[in-house]
Amino acid sequence: MVSDRLKNVILRELELDDFEIDDSTTANMVPGWDSLRHIRIITAIEAEYGVRFKTVEVLRVRNVGDLQALLEKRMG
Repeated sequence: MVSDRLKNVILRELELDDFEIDDSTTANMVPGWDSLRHIRIITAIEAEYGVRFKTVEVLRVRNVGDLQALLEKRMG
């Protein structure tokens, strides 16, 4: 399940007030989520949580659920 904290970071970076995001949400389903915004989202998540992702890890992420799982793995 995607945390509210992660949802808020994503929505803030996409400048969206409200949008339903769940585990199966992909970038192409969300208005404004393009490749440049994707980089901003990843950077904002790293700053928010104090973690660093490897490029290969980010490339494996297919949806928000994968992103949540990666974040949980990094956080230990």
